Amino acid sequence: MSLKSYVVIAVLGTGFSVGFYFFYRLFRYLQLGKYENRFDQIPLRLKTFAIGVLGQNKMFKDFLPGLLHAFVFWGFIIISVGTLELFVEGIFDGFNLSFIGNTPYALLLFFQDLFYVLVLGAVLFFFFRRLVLKPKRLEVLSRHSAWDAYFILTLILCIVVSSLSMNGANDLLDPHPWDTLKPFSTLFSMFYAQLPLSINALTVISEISWWVHVGAVIVFFIYLPFSKHLHIIAAAPNVFFTRLTPRGRLKKIDLGDESQTTFGAGKLEELPWKAILDGYACTECGRCNEFCPTYTTQKPLKPRSLIVNLRHHAEKKGYAIYTQDTDHPELKKDLILDVISPEAVWDCTTCGACVEACPVYIEHVDHIIDMRRNLVLMQGKMDPEAQKVFNNWENTSNPWGFSPQSRGDWAKELSLPLLSQNPNVEYLYYVGCAASFDSRNQKVARAFAILLQKAKVSFGILGSEERCNGESCRRLGNEYLAQQMIEENKKVLFKYNIKKILTTCPHCFNTLRNEYPDFDARFEVIHHTEFLKQLIQEGKLKISKQIEKKLVYHDPCYLGRYNKIYGPPRSVLQELPGTVLVEMPRHKDKGFCCGAGGGRMWLEEHRGTRINVNRVEEALALDPKVIATACPFCITMLEDGLNAKNQEKEVQTRDIAEILLEAISS
Repeated sequence: MSLKSYVVIAVLGTGFSVGFYFFYRLFRYLQLGKYENRFDQIPLRLKTFAIGVLGQNKMFKDFLPGLLHAFVFWGFIIISVGTLELFVEGIFDGFNLSFIGNTPYALLLFFQDLFYVLVLGAVLFFFFRRLVLKPKRLEVLSRHSAWDAYFILTLILCIVVSSLSMNGANDLLDPHPWDTLKPFSTLFSMFYAQLPLSINALTVISEISWWVHVGAVIVFFIYLPFSKHLHIIAAAPNVFFTRLTPRGRLKKIDLGDESQTTFGAGKLEELPWKAILDGYACTECGRCNEFCPTYTTQKPLKPRSLIVNLRHHAEKKGYAIYTQDTDHPELKKDLILDVISPEAVWDCTTCGACVEACPVYIEHVDHIIDMRRNLVLMQGKMDPEAQKVFNNWENTSNPWGFSPQSRGDWAKELSLPLLSQNPNVEYLYYVGCAASFDSRNQKVARAFAILLQKAKVSFGILGSEERCNGESCRRLGNEYLAQQMIEENKKVLFKYNIKKILTTCPHCFNTLRNEYPDFDARFEVIHHTEFLKQLIQEGKLKISKQIEKKLVYHDPCYLGRYNKIYGPPRSVLQELPGTVLVEMPRHKDKGFCCGAGGGRMWLEEHRGTRINVNRVEEALALDPKVIATACPFCITMLEDGLNAKNQEKEVQTRDIAEILLEAISS
């Protein structure tokens, strides 16, 4: 081996040893998190990995930046092969990968050359975007975050330009038939050929380019553990280890486990290790902020900051623990005070917009719920409004504190069958608290019940026997009370051997469908928009009246994002003659929350501007006569927003069932 070979071995060995040491530290910090099994269902995880990492599926929701990022990612994979070839060639002169076969090697050279240019173009666009376009979601969190992006982009620029330069010089020094497969490197060859360069000069250019490439790669690798671009390494395992349970399902706490001394997460070690990996994987791209209703309405919760702060806390606390620095100030910080503010924890509507938008599958909502659980169950810290609603649920099984005996009063005029009188029905209409007690939402329940009667559906209700399913209570952090409510509700449902359940509330729908299986209760749960679409298709509901109105449809978060039910409500509306259905800019998976999710229905908004008003303003800009939706919480919040804008007489908020009933002949 030559002197260069030994120098290359020394440089690569030292550089990668330092880099691997820093990565090893991060791995040790990851072990601070609570154990959680994410090694199950490997085939499904591999499929998710293929779609989310190799396919970059979420990146394409913002198409142009997503496409260019995909070029960088795919280029990273292909160029890395060429970089490894260079490393070995630096040690063993003349080495190349042609032994894999002429055709595969020719394709490799072509795609490497192609991606050098695609990555170069993408990097230049990203510079332009940050320096000129300056989208709000890319606003920097700190001075380090600002120059970090430019430093990484510069390193990538050095890697691809040095490769093109080296190839261009080498093609002149040692021409080969393969050179025609590298059209962009050939441009460099043509440029160098126009200059009065000697063989020695070309050799120097090739050698300098080689060292720039290798040096940039080593600096990149050493710096990466300290950079927000750590996601280049961390995003892939983060996607692989994503939760595979339905997104709308909260993790169940085993309250009977006597080995558990705490509930929820009051410190870093009580969060699952995936929370720390989420921090490593965060790209600080700001997509979560862009779609977050609390960030949009100037509240303390900023999903990006939540994850970034968790990462910084994990790194500093991990360093203090593993260096046994007992006086380190990070050890004295409270997770829910110094790292994440309690206000941020309580502001979350659990709408899932952040999780939906995140290209690396970060699980913001789960971490917030863990912190709420600790605040409620361990610290007893909650808003007085939350304490009041907990008392109401505990005493009357509804959030208002109304008598349980009046739960079925809304249906008295309809002569609906009670299961206590006739248990032999096909469907239970599980009404839920809102439609049972709130006068506005009782109209929705009546409309749906009348439609069921017209379609001659075999159904019944529980009346005063119905119990709250615990959905909002769980999301407000009171897992203990919620599980009591779930057990009470289960007893009633099991008593009548319920198999099929209809709901008009997406929150009830999500809980009964996705969470009750964790409590050994499994039912076929159908949202009323799905069922109404089915009844229309089967000819059991005949539409005979014109609805000459312009409508916009608001997607309930727990129906749309959490359960991917976007089509049925729109299909029903599109069946109505004379209706003009228009979409708000933020719709379907980018839909904007009404502000009531996560138990926020029962708490006042004390910070920032009102989420429901923001949503109503978006709807009013389209000049509709009706804001249609399919959720009792959304109806309440949207009507409140219309009142705030003094538009309640000009614009109606109506449920799909109410609108359909208007179009059905008597």
